[in-house]
Amino acid sequence: MSRYGQAASQRVESAMRRRKRGTLRSGKGGKGGRVTSRRQAIAIGLSEARKKGAKVPRRSLARGKRSS
Repeated sequence: MSRYGQAASQRVESAMRRRKRGTLRSGKGGKGGRVTSRRQAIAIGLSEARKKGAKVPRRSLARGKRSS
């Protein structure tokens, strides 16, 4: 059983394509800077998929909290 659904895969693919073209932007409403990082493009694609209700695992809580 796969962790990600087909719709999620398509969203990530689309985000990667937009990154390559230079049209993928970060932040709310795309008002941030241009995305050049591959990892950030994947994260944006998964986030979009989550909002649309695609089969994507929940973000881990430890991801945002880094202990120093």
